[in-house]
Amino acid sequence: MPPLPPQPQTLASAYRKACWRLIPLIFICYLFNYLDRVNVGFAKLEMLDALHLSETVYGLGAGIFFIGYVLCGVPSNLMLHRVGARRWIALLMVVWGLLSASMMLVSSAQSFYVLRFFTGVAEAGFFPGLVLYFTHWFPSAKRGQVMALFMSAIPVSGVIGGPLSGWMLQHFSHAPGGLQGWQWLFLLQGVPTALLGIAVYFFLHDDIAQARWLSTEEKNAMRQALQHDEQQRQSARIVQRSFASVLRTPSIWLLGVIYFTIQMGVYAINFWLPSIIKALGFHSTTVIGWLSAIPYFAACFFMVWIGRSADRHHERRWHLSIPLLMGVGGLLLAANFSSNPLLVMIGLTLATMGALTGLPMFWPLPAAFLDSAAAAGGLALINSLGQVAGFVSPFLVGWLKDLTHSTNLALYILSGVMLAGALLVLSVPARLVNR
Repeated sequence: MPPLPPQPQTLASAYRKACWRLIPLIFICYLFNYLDRVNVGFAKLEMLDALHLSETVYGLGAGIFFIGYVLCGVPSNLMLHRVGARRWIALLMVVWGLLSASMMLVSSAQSFYVLRFFTGVAEAGFFPGLVLYFTHWFPSAKRGQVMALFMSAIPVSGVIGGPLSGWMLQHFSHAPGGLQGWQWLFLLQGVPTALLGIAVYFFLHDDIAQARWLSTEEKNAMRQALQHDEQQRQSARIVQRSFASVLRTPSIWLLGVIYFTIQMGVYAINFWLPSIIKALGFHSTTVIGWLSAIPYFAACFFMVWIGRSADRHHERRWHLSIPLLMGVGGLLLAANFSSNPLLVMIGLTLATMGALTGLPMFWPLPAAFLDSAAAAGGLALINSLGQVAGFVSPFLVGWLKDLTHSTNLALYILSGVMLAGALLVLSVPARLVNR
């Protein structure tokens, strides 16, 4: 006799508990992950002059992080699948937190490159590991909202990190101890990450079976919902059952290309937003920090609203392509009116809202193609393909800025890339992803 379907109130209670127990800690971890990844954009305001580095060197150093990230993304996620999320994520956070803090020791282009590369290696499995982790708790129909909630840490990191980084650069520039402001920035934002890694080891649960805060009925309800989700994908004949089959599937590579186009815009904003604002005539690092928070603040609300709308309407493609088109318009506005601070800030805000919202709206798409056997490698492969943009985007902007003494040409190119991504999203058949 088949098991009775779970009661809606039981399932709702289970999801509510899971969200409150899992997302706050993961949110804080991801917030520091993003701070550690992009704080180099603020450190650049002082570090380049202090070490006599060019814009191209900065762009290459910012991007070389993602070479290590891409190379180790798949093996790191396969290791997480083997040893469990709690142990692996804790280890990754401790290692990359210490490496991020060690950026304070950079003294040349070579040391900058080496530390950025190995920090990328350490961080490689963190984000795809979390995407995989959520597939063990929530079915496809719930992941849009869940992903938006936890990935809202990206704009929140901008809201908090911008003013905080600007204040640190100014406040610690003359602090005792012989360290400069940019060195204090790396130290004070890297050490808390390592401490959070220790907290993950003690407080995160690997799966539903370990959740002592769920009742037996709630655990059974969540398991049945996941089983039903798996059966739906199998009946649609779109699920891939092994990593080898993933490698032979064109749609998975298409999704990797789409993710690349999204990340091209995201990383241009993350690594160059402070510099673009400084070029408008603002020289105080504190003021630059507060102004850089505005686009991220708007993105916080837009991201969560779009995530809820996507789940409510069971629609994925337009909820991804429209934010990307909004990002395209924002970049074009910022490039066309580069001498007008107000219009540039409006353009940067629209671009940030659109590009960052594209991240959580993207991840329900590949989850619809992969079962648990293929998810560890498949999600990491897609993420690694997208993260190639983390190298290409900052290096492209830095090289073009040295070449043309402006970021405008780079913004035009990036807007074209994001436009291509929006069109590719609409080429994915709606029946495969709208659940």
